[in-house]
Amino acid sequence: MPANRNALIRYSTIDKCLRNRYRKWTLNDLVEACSEALFEYEGIDKGISIRSVQYDIQIMRSDKLGYNAPIKVIDRKYYTYDDPEYSITKLPLSDNDLTKLNDAIEILKQFKEFNHFKDMSSIVQKLENKIYTEQNKSSDIIHIDKNNLLKGLDHLNGLFAAITKKRVIMIEYKSFKAKQSNRIYMHPYILKEYNNRWFVIGRVHKQGDILNLALDRIISFKEIDDIKYKRDKDFDPDLFYKNVIGVTVNKNMFPRKIIIRANKRHAPYMITKPIHHTQELLSEDEKGIVISIDVIPNFELEKVLLSFGSDIEVLSPPSLRNRILELLQSAVRVYDNTI
Repeated sequence: MPANRNALIRYSTIDKCLRNRYRKWTLNDLVEACSEALFEYEGIDKGISIRSVQYDIQIMRSDKLGYNAPIKVIDRKYYTYDDPEYSITKLPLSDNDLTKLNDAIEILKQFKEFNHFKDMSSIVQKLENKIYTEQNKSSDIIHIDKNNLLKGLDHLNGLFAAITKKRVIMIEYKSFKAKQSNRIYMHPYILKEYNNRWFVIGRVHKQGDILNLALDRIISFKEIDDIKYKRDKDFDPDLFYKNVIGVTVNKNMFPRKIIIRANKRHAPYMITKPIHHTQELLSEDEKGIVISIDVIPNFELEKVLLSFGSDIEVLSPPSLRNRILELLQSAVRVYDNTI
């Protein structure tokens, strides 16, 4: 029994609700949540009936889609999972799913040599790894670094939908430095991942500034109907981040040539894994290497340089060299105080 896209959205929404053990879910609550999800992802504003959700729950409880969801009713009113660890997203792939994935991989392999698909190799390898482990009931061959404690990932689908539908969003946002949250109206353009953390990038309404907001600091967001979405034709993500490490683009600053010396021990790592795509090898001897990168100095650059510890030395510009020295001296004082 194949499920269409709208049905899958409803199943996923019901699953998400029932996994939330911090509130009680009536049938009307589930209907409202499904209606909101269909409007958010598909633009369907007519809502759905109670009967439809009741049928969805019946399907989820059954073996028709392989869910066998342990949905129970408490006090003849509230719906929940009998097993608090259950989720339809944790179910193993069926033989039919694996066959379809294999077919998809074979198609993808035909395109991976094209320039437009040059980043596809890692995706294909991850899919092949998933299929192999499912079919052979074995452990992963490719181990993907992930952090299940990351916050804000539940915003990804909604933000992606807002961008594709070209909708202005109102974000309730609380930065690490702020005592209280504030509302930001944004024309969202892209989602960007850096260092296992996600950001939404867009232009602030009226102010006109390009802003990046970390998803783990977003309290909530919603699409706004009475503000017309404006796409900045001049905003090119590749160009915008061309000379930046991370996501912070400091206004009114231009790329600087950063010259770095790496010792002999660390030189091979820096050669095989460049800090930035602009990296050039300036010199090499028995003591190590000297390289240059052309980037806009920012917070993320400082963190990358500090992560190398004593294996590197910033030679220029003097302002960045002094900044790194200041941060290292501050770190030493922390350890001096503890000792």
